[in-house]
Amino acid sequence: MRSTTLRRLAPFVGLALVILVFAFLTGAPAQYLSVPNLRIVLAQTVIVAIGAVGMTMIIVSGGIDLSVGSTIALTSVAAALALHRSWPPVAAVTASIVLGGLVGAVNGLVVTRLRVVPFIATLGMLGVARGGAKWLAGEMTVPAPETWINELAVTFPSRAWMVVAPGVWLALILAVAASFALRRTVFGRHVFAIGSNEVAALACGIAVARMKIAIYSLAGCAFGLAGVMQMSRLRQGDPTVAAGLELDIIAAVVIGGGSLSGGQGGILGAMIGALIMAFLRNGCQQVGWPNYIQEIIIGAIIVIAVALESRARERGQGVR
Repeated sequence: MRSTTLRRLAPFVGLALVILVFAFLTGAPAQYLSVPNLRIVLAQTVIVAIGAVGMTMIIVSGGIDLSVGSTIALTSVAAALALHRSWPPVAAVTASIVLGGLVGAVNGLVVTRLRVVPFIATLGMLGVARGGAKWLAGEMTVPAPETWINELAVTFPSRAWMVVAPGVWLALILAVAASFALRRTVFGRHVFAIGSNEVAALACGIAVARMKIAIYSLAGCAFGLAGVMQMSRLRQGDPTVAAGLELDIIAAVVIGGGSLSGGQGGILGAMIGALIMAFLRNGCQQVGWPNYIQEIIIGAIIVIAVALESRARERGQGVR
C-alpha cells in the first residue's frame, strides 16, 4: 500500500521539483510562475498531452508506438491539405483523426496478424508515415487558410473568457473521457489485463488480438487530433515537424507512472508527465540552455524513471 501511494505521488513531486528548480535557475520566480507564462506552458503542453492519452493506452496494454511523431506530421499535413482544397474545417479535422486511426489500425494488424513486436512494427511505421507526409506535401510546407482551427493552439485565445487555449480544454475533456474508459469500463479492464498477463487474458476469454487493434486504432485517433493541434500551432502542414516528439510523449507516460512492461499507468499521471516536459522545456528556454541540453535531460529522466519503476516492481515481487 505504501509503495503504491508513493508511486502515485511521485509525478506530482516531480512536477513540483521541476517548477521550483527552474523558478530558482531563471532568477525571476515571479516571471516564471506568472499567469502569462503558465498560459504559455499549458498551450505548449497540448500536443504532448493529447499524444500521451493515446500512448498511455498502448503502454498499459504492454505495447509501444514509436511512430507517433511521424503520425502527427502526416495528419497535420492532411489537415492543411484538406483546408487548402476548401474542405469544411470539421471535415478536415475528421479526416486527420480518421487517418491517424488508420495508421494505428495498421500498427495493430502488423503486431497481431504478422506477429511483429511493437517496437519493430512501429519503428517501420515511423518511416512509412514520415515518407507519406513528405509525399502528400510534395516535400514542402502546405499553407492553411484562416479558420477556427487556427485558434485551437493559440497561446492567448481571442475570447478572454476561455482563459487558456481551446486546445487545452479539448485535451482536458479527452483526458477525462480516456481516464473514465480505462478505469470504469470493461474495455479498460481488458487493457490492463492484457498488459499484466496476456496469456491469462487469453485464458479468460479476452479477444486479445481484436483488443490490440482497437487500442492502437484509438491511440492513432488521438495522434491524429494532436496532428490537428500541430497544424493549428504552425498555421501550416509541415512534413518535417514532430521529429523526436515520441520521446516527449513516451517520457510523459513513463514519468506519470506508466510501466513499459505493461499493466500499469494512468491518464492523470501522463498529464502530469506532459506538464513536467512542458515546464522543463520552458525553463530551459528561459535559462538559455540549448536544445541538446533539453534532450540530454529528458533522456536521463526516462532512464531514471524506468529504473525506479523496475526497482519498485522487484521489491513488490520480493514482498509477495
